[in-house]
Amino acid sequence: MTALAIETAARDKAVADNDGTDGADGPKDAEGAEPPAGAGRPGITITADGTYGARLAGTGDALFPERWTLDGPEPYAVPLPLDQPEEPEAQVLPLADGRVLICRRVAERHTLSLLYPTGPATGEVALGAVTAEELTLLPPSPDGIRAYALAPGERSSCIWLVAGGAGGPEHIADVTGHCSGGAWLDRTGRLLALDRRQPDGGPVKTVAVDLARGGEVTPLLQITEDSDDRLLLADADSGLLLVRSNAPCPGQDLLGWGVLGSARPVRFPRSLRLPDALVTPFAVQPGQVLMPESCAVALRIDGAAGSWLGVWRPDERTLHHMASPRGWLTGSGTWSRDGVLQLPCATGSMPCQVVRTQAPPLAVPSAETYPPGSATEPAQPEAAGGEPCEGSVSPVVCRPVPLQQAPLTGRDARG
Repeated sequence: MTALAIETAARDKAVADNDGTDGADGPKDAEGAEPPAGAGRPGITITADGTYGARLAGTGDALFPERWTLDGPEPYAVPLPLDQPEEPEAQVLPLADGRVLICRRVAERHTLSLLYPTGPATGEVALGAVTAEELTLLPPSPDGIRAYALAPGERSSCIWLVAGGAGGPEHIADVTGHCSGGAWLDRTGRLLALDRRQPDGGPVKTVAVDLARGGEVTPLLQITEDSDDRLLLADADSGLLLVRSNAPCPGQDLLGWGVLGSARPVRFPRSLRLPDALVTPFAVQPGQVLMPESCAVALRIDGAAGSWLGVWRPDERTLHHMASPRGWLTGSGTWSRDGVLQLPCATGSMPCQVVRTQAPPLAVPSAETYPPGSATEPAQPEAAGGEPCEGSVSPVVCRPVPLQQAPLTGRDARG
């Protein structure tokens, strides 16, 4: 059943009962440790076109893959159990043809199979295995046909094509350094962004990997020489990038935004800085070509009281706090082009539903809110208290150079 809801609750009323289980960790104190890039695995993985989703359903030791169909008039779920339950660390990823890729760990090997419904039973096609200490499925490819995985290492990380190739798992590229994250920069599944730390240590920087050129690597995000700069989310239509960096305030990770190939600076809005809460973007409104500032961004907010929703646009200085619908599969959802946020939910009485929430209307900036000559945010990055950070640097300029050569670099932009 599909529910329609419009939520505009304030933050102190925004935490609702949540029956969904996503296995994600809550916010952690980053002091003295490497800051987290996000809030953990989302409750369900959704294809890039929003047609299918896949998750591990069940409770306790009785876990099984489940496929959701999301593009029809009513969403519905199909369980895909096999002869024995799945381990909690198993990973699932939906493909655009309705099959579900599953990755299981067996000692130092990661076996891969495609699952699909066959009447009352579940069909399985074994694809092969990858031998690696760690293997992580990357976000669904934009083409919906292929699936990739990352095997990170201290000195080198491997990218594997694990589904959609000519045969079994195929080694695509080696990237020097320890890589994590993963975001697609285009609509074809050619350009992949990864967060990389060099083998000799140093800060984390985001690089772009061209899979059509044998894994050719180019710098993508470098705000300052010593800052940790991670790409959290990218929208191919508008070029909007959501980043997390400690460049404005060393020792404190801040959420910011920029535009791929733009000469405008990367901004770190004060509205996205919440004390004792971790803010993580999970969906960007599509179809906003050449209008990144008006894109609605859905945010997962994790605090001591639980998790709730946020909606924000670069054009605004306001973060809209919204109540999570009951049973929200935390950290997952998609936008429609007209600004409707679609949130998958599962409860005991409604095991498969989508709650649709209309984004708050775009506020029209006033002369008082935006003084003449000002940008959408102050020119100097500011600390959470509103004062400039001691030793802070000017925002980064994103050089508009060809993506294949140097997609996005950062330098001081004085004055």
